[in-house]
Amino acid sequence: MNSDNFDADVAVIGGGLAGVRAAAQLHAGGASVLVLEARNRLGGRTYTRPLGGAAFDFGGQSIGPGQPRMYQLVKDLGLEIAPAHVAGRKVLELGGKATTYAGTIPFINPLKLLTLQLILKRIERLSRQIPSEAPWDAPHASSLDSLTLEAWRRPAWAIGTEVRRLMDVVVRTVFGADAGELSLLHFLWFVSSNGGLMPLVETKGGFQQDRIVGGTQQISERLGATLSRDRIRLNAAVRTIRQDENGVTVESSSESWRAKRVVVAVPLAIAGRISYEPLLPTARDQIHQRVAMGSTVKIFATYERAFWRERGLSGEAVGTSGAISVAFDNTSNDGSVPCLLGFVVGRPARTFATMPREYRRAQMLEELARFFGPEARTPLEYAEMDWGEERFSGGCPIGNFPPGTLSVFGNALRMPVGRLHWAGTEIARQCVGYMEGAIESGDRVAEEILTVL
Repeated sequence: MNSDNFDADVAVIGGGLAGVRAAAQLHAGGASVLVLEARNRLGGRTYTRPLGGAAFDFGGQSIGPGQPRMYQLVKDLGLEIAPAHVAGRKVLELGGKATTYAGTIPFINPLKLLTLQLILKRIERLSRQIPSEAPWDAPHASSLDSLTLEAWRRPAWAIGTEVRRLMDVVVRTVFGADAGELSLLHFLWFVSSNGGLMPLVETKGGFQQDRIVGGTQQISERLGATLSRDRIRLNAAVRTIRQDENGVTVESSSESWRAKRVVVAVPLAIAGRISYEPLLPTARDQIHQRVAMGSTVKIFATYERAFWRERGLSGEAVGTSGAISVAFDNTSNDGSVPCLLGFVVGRPARTFATMPREYRRAQMLEELARFFGPEARTPLEYAEMDWGEERFSGGCPIGNFPPGTLSVFGNALRMPVGRLHWAGTEIARQCVGYMEGAIESGDRVAEEILTVL
């Protein structure tokens, strides 16, 4: 592969998991690569920061069974896995009243519990009809894509307030969006791609089972370290991509680079901010215009001791009345920094962003106190991460497809446009929306390019 007159065989736009995995695989396959990352760091939606002397993940952080690429990669990179803390009873706040429970599904009225179980089975049954690699080819795809999840559930979930609120928590936590914002086809595709509903909501046995000691951002950093330092450019926000018959020119505000092929490995909504010459095909452009990032805020509170464990609580909570939808014990792996983690997601996250910081802090701590006791009001440290304020992510955890998008334009998701190729967890063939999906997409696009270079 001769790189004469080119800065690289392949320029990779985006230094998150999908981008650096693609770059590492391309490099291993003999291609020269150049990674262009807009931020001053690698990692994308994985972001590890110190708090109280320990490393905490302010972005994606957990993995679990059914995500083989991540486990193999962690092993290959010499990183360690630690299980999430699950011992103890969980807390459910429903209608302002907090109770404790064990297991995955909280105890509610038996008739309503039966209704909930029937709903979950119906979702599982429908999701099994959705091909994870091509949801637009599913039976009745257009019909499924004509409805929001909210519109479908109104007649389908004759359920009452309690069950509806519990399902709202699940949807908001997984998508960072509300049921009225999601296409039913998108929702079912997500469930299908990830092996069902239970991996999405379980801790032990689910995708929240394990954490990476030292934080998930290390994955991107160590993958990046397989390249020479001059092959990674930070603070290089790409503004324009120009294709011609011989190659591709990629431009920032101050520099330009030349490559034979380009991988765009940024969230779909962010990819839409780049100027393309010639213009992208309509289907591809429509995807960029329509997909909206989820809204997620992570809040962290550290303490002198894990007082909730002393009460026999696991630190896991579900809330239906306040801003925090779910909370977890996020104590550092060595136990030295007890920590509670709360997720504010969907519509409440957007409201959260409009509040003064001190008001937000007081409200979050009050909600943790309702879950776990009055000691939660007085942390040693408090921190928050609003992903909606991240210019080069635009939100978290994923980009969500509204009605009329997947069934109409979905077959353009992974289709190369001339010399442009696409990667990212939103377009993965398996485990859409998770770190596993990002890695899968990086593997796919690297193989795709190596066959044509």
